[in-house]
Amino acid sequence: MQQRFLVTGGAGYVGSHLVAALIERGDEVVVVDNLRQGHRAAVLAGARLIEADLADAPRLDAILADGPWHAVFHFAALSLVGESMAQPFRYLLDNGATGIALIAACVRHGVTRFVLSSTANLFGTPARIPIDEEAAIDPSSPYGESKLMIERALFWAGRVHGLRSACLRYFNAAGADPAGRLGEDHDPETHLIPIAIDAALGRRPPLTVFGTDYATPDGTCIRDYIHVADLADAHLRALARLEEGSVIYNLGNGRGHSVRDVVRAVEAVTGRRVPLLEGARRAGDPPVLVAASERINRETGWQPRYPDLADICRTAYAWRLAHPQGYGDRGGGAGDDITL
Repeated sequence: MQQRFLVTGGAGYVGSHLVAALIERGDEVVVVDNLRQGHRAAVLAGARLIEADLADAPRLDAILADGPWHAVFHFAALSLVGESMAQPFRYLLDNGATGIALIAACVRHGVTRFVLSSTANLFGTPARIPIDEEAAIDPSSPYGESKLMIERALFWAGRVHGLRSACLRYFNAAGADPAGRLGEDHDPETHLIPIAIDAALGRRPPLTVFGTDYATPDGTCIRDYIHVADLADAHLRALARLEEGSVIYNLGNGRGHSVRDVVRAVEAVTGRRVPLLEGARRAGDPPVLVAASERINRETGWQPRYPDLADICRTAYAWRLAHPQGYGDRGGGAGDDITL
């Protein structure tokens, strides 16, 4: 049976892949995005795009009043950790306060299911690896704190109003749509894999490795990279699990790869050398961040379909090779831009 969903930030990186997955299974999808970071062309045909800002309360109420909605997926957020350290109040207001206002509006309009794009930045420097859902919460930035604000609001919305929610704490989203329709296009780009690919292709300066003296096998930081298509699948499975109650899941491959591992994988996929510079450590970078995803595996049957770093890099490379300018511009593309 066709279901109807509202996806905030659905013109962004992870959100657009979730929208594609919903369209593929025949659901009706409405995307709300202010297009400051998203792209019209990332909203595939079949979805309806409303260009709007969640901070516009009357507009948000008008959108939600056009229900019913089976669920709301919330991706819209500022997401640069370093920027949040320089502009903490902007992040706490734009992400935290606006997210809470969205939850309140959902309650007013009878929405009963809510899926949050959260973050592993909640965990700071963890006491144990891999990191499970019981690990101590200690956000390492205002960005992480803003996501925690939303998680806590969802807890109270569930306890007081019965709103069922899934908080999905990603580790490092990576890769691109295996069908080649969607990919990663940030400005500025801060993710390691696309930066390494562009450095290999000569589209940007050499890649700077921040810290080579960590207590890891090759001295560089280790991170858990999860394919963006696997993240989309996890959202669908978490949604189905809400029939039994609210959930919190950590999402990763459960394996870690160092910066140098990523460089080698990109070099193998592209057939080109990645030029490197060695830099000092960045403040706040833990040596190792790897997820324990057994809970979502056990409760939903979710397993990554693209767990290999080579496959993640291959899909990212294919998209960037085919789209040297990313989506090209911030205008044009699929979807209906309407005014409410």
